[in-house]
Amino acid sequence: MFPGAAEYDLDIAVADSDVERLLSVTPEDVSAAPELTFARNVFVPLTTACRYTCTYCTYYDVPGEASLLSPEEVRERCRVGADAGCTEALFTFGDKPDSRYTAIRDQLSEWGYDSVVDYLDRACEIALEEGLLPHSNPGDLTEAEFRQLREANASMGVMLETTADVDAHAGTRRKTPGQRLNTIRAAGEARVPFTTGILVGIGEGWTDRAESLLAIRALHERYGHVQEVIVQPVTPNERSDFEGPSTATMRRVTAMARAALPEEVSVQSPPNLAPVGDLLDCGVDDLGGVSPVTDDYINPDYAWPALDELRAVAEAGGVPLHERLPTHERFLPARHRRAGFDGDPAPGRWLHGRIPDALAREDVHGARFRGVARRDAPLSV
Repeated sequence: MFPGAAEYDLDIAVADSDVERLLSVTPEDVSAAPELTFARNVFVPLTTACRYTCTYCTYYDVPGEASLLSPEEVRERCRVGADAGCTEALFTFGDKPDSRYTAIRDQLSEWGYDSVVDYLDRACEIALEEGLLPHSNPGDLTEAEFRQLREANASMGVMLETTADVDAHAGTRRKTPGQRLNTIRAAGEARVPFTTGILVGIGEGWTDRAESLLAIRALHERYGHVQEVIVQPVTPNERSDFEGPSTATMRRVTAMARAALPEEVSVQSPPNLAPVGDLLDCGVDDLGGVSPVTDDYINPDYAWPALDELRAVAEAGGVPLHERLPTHERFLPARHRRAGFDGDPAPGRWLHGRIPDALAREDVHGARFRGVARRDAPLSV
């Protein structure tokens, strides 16, 4: 039983035999992906407040220093992203910040919002109005909150990080594996296309990594909602003395991810954090969201690579590079798929609220969504 799982009545079984098989996987046991994909996004850090204080995280600000973007600032960032050809608005913020920060809660109330979830809902509507598809990473949510937010989100996500009880999550305010697994389950219950992942190097062991990947697989097999799994190395920063994992470690754990997950689930390697060129033969097929206009606010010391750098990585690996939407292809209607693509026969189950209309728009943004998804659009800077 994973730490905290009993509190959420989680029935996720990971067999010891499956763990042992996964621990035996090496890069030689998996095949290189036939292509690489990425999403062009604009980062929208809705607030830098978080109720947690994880020791490896540089994103959160302490009470009294945390920022909260206004609706006008959200709109301006989205306009800049849309003008730069982005298709995704990536909304990030700390977990339930209004439960800890009086100033955040008071500001939201002054603007007419009962919670940060309600405010995120409005921010996503602003992104849609500006011609972007929202993808939100708002931390732990309930099924009811997912059902509310799915009306204006093309996809959502949260990092599992690990199923182990690690010191990096220690403190009076801490997240547990049970919370994160419950959030991934809630997303599946709400039929939300979902991104999750593991964080490598925060004190977990090899067995923990295998169990984390198998727990994700078990939830995906139940709901079919996981679109990609990020294999992300921890990065040294001003708050953390963790050493980043070696390339050999990243190669092995990436291969384990590819071996553990169904073929339809992408394995993502963030190109500003991981040695992607050394991981292509380990099954990486996605580079995640890359922004031409904003920093990576989660990892500010690690700049996004330019598009020509991504091309160089793909060319060195002998694979084509394609742009994608924040919602992966198998969740999209047929008109947004490549010819001959074989995916979920009932994508209507996964797109909700305003998202189908946004995809169907006949203006320049709607046409770009279709072009990117079907790979009819030129891959320009």
